[in-house]
Amino acid sequence: MELITGLLIIAAGAFCQSSSYVPINKIKKWSWESYWLVQGLFAWLVFPLLGALLAVPSGSSLLELYAANPRETLLTMFFGVLWGVGGLTFGLSMRYLGVALGQSIALGTCAGLGTVLTPVFTGRTGDLTAPVIIGVLVTLAGIAIIGFAGNMKSRGLSEEEKKKAVKDFNFGKGITVALLAGFMSACFGIGLGFGEKLCWAETPAIFRSLPATLAVTFGGLLTNAVYCLVQNGRNRTFSDYRDGALWRRNILFCALAGLLWYSQFFGLSLGKGFLAGSAALLAFSWCILQSLNVVFSNVWGIILKEWKGCDKKTVLVLSIGLVVLAVSSFLPELLK
Repeated sequence: MELITGLLIIAAGAFCQSSSYVPINKIKKWSWESYWLVQGLFAWLVFPLLGALLAVPSGSSLLELYAANPRETLLTMFFGVLWGVGGLTFGLSMRYLGVALGQSIALGTCAGLGTVLTPVFTGRTGDLTAPVIIGVLVTLAGIAIIGFAGNMKSRGLSEEEKKKAVKDFNFGKGITVALLAGFMSACFGIGLGFGEKLCWAETPAIFRSLPATLAVTFGGLLTNAVYCLVQNGRNRTFSDYRDGALWRRNILFCALAGLLWYSQFFGLSLGKGFLAGSAALLAFSWCILQSLNVVFSNVWGIILKEWKGCDKKTVLVLSIGLVVLAVSSFLPELLK
């Protein structure tokens, strides 16, 4: 039951993350760089900080923890800065491919690379057991099937239908950007690997990765903030932040988007606390989160009618890919 509980908690976090782009669509008359920065302040600073405080024992502080572990803190933040590049290109992947296909390709690449590269970079290659490697391969197979469905969609719809489903749809450009986003986003998992020591012995297992999560997201915030502020200056959109008529509405939706986005890593931390009895699932937990993100993003893609107009064969291929991903989430436990 503990393993099931852990998987359900991670799934809940994945569902929230996949839903985070819904409130963003409610933001009115702000430029992309303005709302991306404001929601990022909530997603990558405010809520991660509140989460990390849950891990702090009485009489201790986060600053003391980071100061006592400078190497781990700097490495964790460094990979967060690299992940920030993935976050920027992630938004472009959805612009060109839509929520469903864009997240599928980017997160699928992120899932596989993050799971494999984290043990390699941190020197824990023993975590790459046969069940974990098979799970990663099955995950990538599911992503490939979904990508094939996306290609079928691209070939099967007229240009007018493509633009109706996704305004700026461009399969070739979108795939390139999504693969880059997935590769750089995998740095988040690597950062968490380096940050495993960033906790106290008395910290409950369900909160142990939250201080490391804050260090990674803060690094990503630096990357995104620099880019967005430069774009504000270039596009003369600093006035967005002074628009009092829209401020309350937009900041509310930015905060909601940030909370939903951060929920995936809060859920990952809580879920891992229940997976302690399975070394295979713990090593595979990053891949589980990203795979479920893909599944739920495609659910939203269907709801938002991004697959509308596709023939039954395309929908069947998409469904097979989603089933493969769902099975990959618990496959390592069955194979161990």
